[in-house]
Amino acid sequence: MKRFIIILPIICVILLVFSSCQNSSKTYSGVDVIIEGGGQFPEFLVGGWKSDKYNWEFVFEPDGTISSAMIDTGLVRVNPNEKFATIQLRDEGKADYQLGRWTVQYSPDERELMVEVVIKHFYIDKISFVLEGKSRDWFLGNVSDDLQTWRADWYTFPEYIAMGQEQKLEFPFDPNNNPISTLIFTKQAETK
Repeated sequence: MKRFIIILPIICVILLVFSSCQNSSKTYSGVDVIIEGGGQFPEFLVGGWKSDKYNWEFVFEPDGTISSAMIDTGLVRVNPNEKFATIQLRDEGKADYQLGRWTVQYSPDERELMVEVVIKHFYIDKISFVLEGKSRDWFLGNVSDDLQTWRADWYTFPEYIAMGQEQKLEFPFDPNNNPISTLIFTKQAETK
């Protein structure tokens, strides 16, 4: 029994040290990448892709993850590999985002690309109002034959609440109104 009492704390310390070291070396990857049929993420998709309207932009890494994105909620750049983002707004105020898991899916046979953007919660605090909510956005479409454009239908599922000085307004949204738009993303020239 004495031996058990002496060994138990030692085992606990070893497990604690091991689990702490293990957790500190892990990095959070907030993007799941799915390539239909297996294989690698295509080289021609790596880099920046900017939409023709609504300011959406994605930067794809060689493994298919997204390293940064410009999102329409607040028109800010976020990194989906970070769970939280706080951004100072240009015209006073700040925006806080809690990001969910995003997904990139590519089908080589059809050159079809799908990106899912999940904002678990956001809170935008401006001088005259506060906007709060969450959103899930899907971009689904085919990459052109010349591999320079991606025509994507935009499906959105927002839940927004605006709060003014003495009023609260919930924005109704009918998911049957999807897709809300078709965006043309253009491959951006590499900058060094």
